[in-house]
Amino acid sequence: MRAMTYRGPYRVRVEDKPDPRIEHPNDAVIRVERAAICGSDLHLYHGMMPDTRVGHTFGHEFIGVVEQVGSSVETLSVGDRVMVPFHISCGTCWFCARGLFTNCHNVNPNATAVGGIFGYSHTTGGYDGGQAERVRVPFADVGPQVIPDWLDAEDALMMTDALGTGYFGAQLASIREGDTVVVLGAGPVGLYAAKSAWFMGAGRVIVVDQLEYRLAKAREFAHAETINFAEVDDIVVEMKKQTDFLGADSVIDAVGAEADGNYLQHVTSAKLKLQGGSPIALNWAIDGVRKGGTVSVMGAYGPIPSAVKFGDALNKGVTIHMNQAPVKRQWPRLLEHIQAGHLKPSEIITHRIPLEHIDEAYHLFSAKLDGCIKTVIVP
Repeated sequence: MRAMTYRGPYRVRVEDKPDPRIEHPNDAVIRVERAAICGSDLHLYHGMMPDTRVGHTFGHEFIGVVEQVGSSVETLSVGDRVMVPFHISCGTCWFCARGLFTNCHNVNPNATAVGGIFGYSHTTGGYDGGQAERVRVPFADVGPQVIPDWLDAEDALMMTDALGTGYFGAQLASIREGDTVVVLGAGPVGLYAAKSAWFMGAGRVIVVDQLEYRLAKAREFAHAETINFAEVDDIVVEMKKQTDFLGADSVIDAVGAEADGNYLQHVTSAKLKLQGGSPIALNWAIDGVRKGGTVSVMGAYGPIPSAVKFGDALNKGVTIHMNQAPVKRQWPRLLEHIQAGHLKPSEIITHRIPLEHIDEAYHLFSAKLDGCIKTVIVP
């Protein structure tokens, strides 16, 4: 099969790789119809995640058609069109039994925190991802779900990570009716988090970014107010001004490890891998939320600590909620919103690029060229 492969920081290409096969009776092999590049894939692309090995295939957002199933698979049949959550879960461990599918205890021998994730380095299990013609899906009875006939394929694709993660971020923000919610980052997850904040009862939603085309999308798609942090002297002061100098009730960090930090932070993270990334966005969230408020962290960070202002968070009485999103847990409610016409996830897609040109797709997305917000890969 043809598949994207990692060759080192800022270098990816499409190569021939062996077709995936059934390795366990619970496996399925999926022929990929659509995949996507996620903002967190850029952490791999930029060389910021430890143990990202040459030859690894990225891609944790994908949908496709079942081509093979193992002898123990009961819920899927050959020919089913399925959406696959980015997380790999056994469905039976202590964590899965409580809906914490991303913390599954049985799918990642390399870590005690996050479970298995498709195409996200060997720190999350070393599973090849879906930016390929085919992909092996373990625990096929647990993760994949048959796509309803009425659901558009690209809407389903967005549910595999970005939409579910944004919605989960709004859930973790503990929004009460009438609250002011600030979302840091107007990428796909930030846009979905801002849109979802209204579903939770927010009275005001403000999105912060530095790219005007993304802020325009936040106004159009999420009906949010916007602040361009490059155009204000101090974004934290501006956030306070916008909230009667109290701070927001909730702040959602939808940026993560690649927030614009200083030179030292970028050298120690990208080159020396001494940090989980730049803590800029998270520190803005801690500084910008009101005392007793809530910070929700959806941005992806590496497994090594960054210089986060935990002392300030403690002294302000800030509650911080965070986790990799168990997106399958969000699907029933999201399907209701989509079917009712409250949400059209595919509206944020800006580019559709053939798999063979994935190097150009990564460059476009990474450099934020041509108004790129969300890129779909077509095998």
